Amino acid sequence: MKTWFITTEERQALKRAIRLLELKPGTLFLACFLGAAGLGASIALGATAAWLIARASQMPPVLYLEVAVVSVRLFGISKAVFRYLERLASHQLGVSGMTTLRTNLYKTLSHSDTARIASLRRGDILDRMGTDVDNIGDFVVKSLLPAMVAAIVGIITVIGISLVDWRAGLFLTLGLLLSGVVGPLFTIRSTRIAQRRETESRAHISEVAMTIVDGAAQITVDGQTQQVLAGLSDLEDQLYDAKDATAKPAAWAAAIDVFGMLMSVIMAAYFGIFAVNDQSIPEVMLAVLALTPLSAFEGTSQLGSAAQQLVISATSAVRIMNMLPPEEQVKAAEETEEVLTENCKPSEPSILEAKDLAIGWPGGPVVADGINLRLAPGDHLAIVGQSGIGKTTLLYTLSGLLKPVAGSVKIDGVDISSLPRTQAAANFVITPEDAHIFETTILENLRVANGQLSVSEGEELLIEAGLGDWLSSLPDGIETELGSGATTISGGERRRILLARALAAKAPLLALDEPGEHLDPETADALLRDLLTAGSEDHQRGVILVTHRLTPLDQADQVFIMDKPHGSPDEPATFVAQGTHRELLESHQGYAWSLRQEQVDVF
Repeated sequence: MKTWFITTEERQALKRAIRLLELKPGTLFLACFLGAAGLGASIALGATAAWLIARASQMPPVLYLEVAVVSVRLFGISKAVFRYLERLASHQLGVSGMTTLRTNLYKTLSHSDTARIASLRRGDILDRMGTDVDNIGDFVVKSLLPAMVAAIVGIITVIGISLVDWRAGLFLTLGLLLSGVVGPLFTIRSTRIAQRRETESRAHISEVAMTIVDGAAQITVDGQTQQVLAGLSDLEDQLYDAKDATAKPAAWAAAIDVFGMLMSVIMAAYFGIFAVNDQSIPEVMLAVLALTPLSAFEGTSQLGSAAQQLVISATSAVRIMNMLPPEEQVKAAEETEEVLTENCKPSEPSILEAKDLAIGWPGGPVVADGINLRLAPGDHLAIVGQSGIGKTTLLYTLSGLLKPVAGSVKIDGVDISSLPRTQAAANFVITPEDAHIFETTILENLRVANGQLSVSEGEELLIEAGLGDWLSSLPDGIETELGSGATTISGGERRRILLARALAAKAPLLALDEPGEHLDPETADALLRDLLTAGSEDHQRGVILVTHRLTPLDQADQVFIMDKPHGSPDEPATFVAQGTHRELLESHQGYAWSLRQEQVDVF
C-alpha cells in the first residue's frame, strides 16, 4: 500500500515528541519572524531590482532611481543579516528542544516498568536517545520552520501580486501550491521507498556478507562459492533498482516545482501584458509582475528537503514513543507519586523486610519463592548461588524495581514498590553489575547519584571506597576525565568508583550486584571486604550484596545460599541455607567445598 503522507501512528508520535520538546513560543516566533523577514527581503530585492531595470530602460533622471538603488542595497544586506539571525534563533530553538526532550524522555522512562526498559538493548536505547532525538530536533529546524516561513511569505506575496493583478495572483497561488504541496508529496513517496527498500537490501547484503566471512571454508568445500556470490550480486542489483525507484518520484517532485514556477511566471507576464495594454498598470510594473514569482519560489524550493526530513523525523518519533509508556499511564503515575510523596513518609531507620517473597519477571515463571530476610542500617548481608538462579531478580524486587509475584517487600512497613521512585531510592539504592561509567570527570560520575555533591564530599567518598592513593596520584584529581565505559581505568578502579557513586546517594541501605565480577581474586576479595565493612564505624549503612566469591564473606553478618532445594530445573529457587560464614563452613558441604576451590585457585 502506497503512503503519500505520514501515517496516523507517525502523526501521533510526532505530536507527542513535539510536546516533549517544550518549544518556547517566543523563540519559535522569533525564528519564524526572522526567516520570513529574510525570505521577504529576498522577494523585495527581486521586485525592486525588476522595477529598477524596467524604469532605467526608460532613461529617467538619475535622481528618480536613487530610492530604488538604495532599496536594492538595503534588501540585499537585510537578506543576509536576517538569514544569519534566523539560523542562530532556529538552532537555539532546536538544540534547547533536544536537551529538553532527552530530559523528558528519561523522566518518562522512570515511570516505566523495569521489565519494559530491560527488554530494550542498551545500544538501542542510546541510538534512540542520540540519533532519533537529533532527528526530532531537525524536524523543527528543517521542516517546521521552513514550512511556516514559506506559508507566511507565500500568502503575503500572493496578496501583493493580487493587488497588482488578481489573475496573476491566482496563478501564483496555484504554482505555489504545486511546488509547496504536490511536489513534497512525491518527495515523501521517494523517501519512503528509499527507506524501505534500501534497509531491506542492505540487511540482506550484510547477512550474506557475514555468511561468506564466517563460513568461507564450508562454502568452498561445498562448491557453493559462485552461487553465493551470484546471490550477493542479485542483492546489489536490487539495491540499485531501489535507488532507481527512489529517483522517479524525486524527479517528479523537481519537475512539478519547475512547472509551478514557470506557470506562475508565464501567466503573470501574459496577464500583465493585457493589463499594460488596458493601462490598468504602469509599464514598469509588467517586469515586477513577471519576475517577482521567481523569488517567491525560494521558500517552496526548500519544502522538498523539509518533506524528506518530515518522514525521517516521524519514523524516529515512532521509535522513541514505542519505548515509552502511554501518556495516560505516565500521568496517572505522576499523580500517584504526588499523593504518595505527601502522605507517605517512611520513618527512620529504614528497615527492609521481605516476607514469604516470590519473585519473577512480568509474564515469566516464578524464579524464587519463600524468601525471608531483614536488612537494617549496620547489617551486612551476602547472597551466593550459581549463575541464573535469580539473585539479580531478587535485588531488583527488594529495591522496588520489580513487583513481587507474591509476598511482600516493605521498608518501615510500607510496600517499597508503591513508593515514588525518588523516595524508594533515597532509602534503598542498587548498583547493578553493568552500571555505566560516563565519559566525563570522576566528580560528574559521582554526581549521577547526587547532583549536589561537592568536590570535598566526592573526595571523601572516593577515599571511603578505597581510592585515596589513586586519587592523589592523578594530576587533575577528582576533575580527571574518564573514557567512555571506563576504558581508561582498571576494573578495580571502575568498581570502586561505582561504590563511591552508590555511597554518594546517602541511602541508608545499599545493594550491589556482583561488585567483584571480572576482577582478579585478590582485587575482588579486597573490594568485597571493604563493602562488607562499609558504614561499620557509625552503623548507618546496611549492605546486601550478590557475589560468587566466598573468601571475604567472613566479614558478613549473614550469608544466604540461594539454590533449588530438590535440584529440579523447573522448580523455583529459595534460600536453602543461611548463617554466618563460620556456621555455613561447618554445616553446608557445598559452601565449604566452594571455599576450598577458591583458595586452591589463588595458590
